[in-house]
Amino acid sequence: MEKKEGEEGAVFWFETSHSVCCRHQFEPDGQLSAVLVDDSRPLYQRVAGSFMNKFFPSGYPYSVNEGYLRYTQFRALQHVTSAALSVLSTQSLLFAAGLRPTPAQATAVSWILKDGMQHVGKLICSNWGARMDSEPKRWRLFADVLYDLGMGLEVLSPLCPHLFLEMAGLGNFAKGMAVVAARATRLPIYSSFAKEGNLSDLFAKGEAFSTLFNVIGIGVGIQLASTICASMQGKLVVGPLLSIIHIYSVSEEMRATPINTLNPRRTAMIVADFLKAGIVSSPADLRYREDLLFRVRVTEDAGNVKVGRALHEVIKPSRFLELKQVFPKEKFLLNGGGKCIDMVLEQDASGEDALRGWLVAAYAAQIESSSHELSASVLQEAYEKMNGVFPVFLRELQNKGWHTDRFLDGIGSRFAF
Repeated sequence: MEKKEGEEGAVFWFETSHSVCCRHQFEPDGQLSAVLVDDSRPLYQRVAGSFMNKFFPSGYPYSVNEGYLRYTQFRALQHVTSAALSVLSTQSLLFAAGLRPTPAQATAVSWILKDGMQHVGKLICSNWGARMDSEPKRWRLFADVLYDLGMGLEVLSPLCPHLFLEMAGLGNFAKGMAVVAARATRLPIYSSFAKEGNLSDLFAKGEAFSTLFNVIGIGVGIQLASTICASMQGKLVVGPLLSIIHIYSVSEEMRATPINTLNPRRTAMIVADFLKAGIVSSPADLRYREDLLFRVRVTEDAGNVKVGRALHEVIKPSRFLELKQVFPKEKFLLNGGGKCIDMVLEQDASGEDALRGWLVAAYAAQIESSSHELSASVLQEAYEKMNGVFPVFLRELQNKGWHTDRFLDGIGSRFAF
């Protein structure tokens, strides 16, 4: 860095980094200006640098969490295949509509009804927003499966033009649900990568990246539609292949995403690792271990805890006061029965409350190995053990990047006095 003084006393300096020289100066209004003086990098490096500046967050890779590059790579492939499939499905719909032996007015009405089914799908899927907050990765994968199913029905519509409205309407219904699920899960996924309060920059660059590869995908789709997929046989071969690549890309995206909010699945894995190995796993440690296909199952190593059942189904009135006396200041209740321990949370319980309850349940399961009802003495002993480790456990969780201020249990039942 070389510092100089201008004719009017203005101070400016030159900074050189990676063969790029810039002139920096403070303007009269206090703003810092930077002007490129020399760039001796090879052309391909300048092109790559320009691409990174436009489509990756400022400060990359230090401004994002681990896994963002892999997520972005598969996202590019996802958008290319999705856009190409969309071109093929649109071509098939237009062809099927032209094959129908009905007046143009009836075809127009059918097309409008078909689009109306998409809005119905959106309305139905909007009821599941809380579940999407809890399991964004699983719902994002489900959204793309639905989207491919809808486009598959549209691609097949020329085979039965007399069922155009039914097939196109059902396809649009599935795509409507997929659109809502994909949009609803976008923010939690972006948030998991934001490292320096740069969520808006991450979102903007991510959407620009999506647009770029959607345009590329449309070009690929047009080329396919005019060559290999000009016939129905070609679509029946290429369509499933594109769909397989699309779903695989989305699954790899989601596996690379380090979701840092607490839900029943991730909390069980955190507690199991802590009790077995004495370690606190980070979001990046757990991302490849999350099951994206099946619903939450109880984890034996984490106390076989089940969350979300209604209070009246879990605890008998005669036992309610006894349990409340064991945890008088806590926002959870525990009751063992059968093969699992039920945990019921108060309405305003946070992630810290859920963690405290989960640790108590896990310690109680270690102390009392029988499947009978947990005694107050066992719960009290487990509660004391939890209090002994919880401050260190919580501090380590927060240092690893976990958000402990909330617990996302989907549509789980809670209670309030």
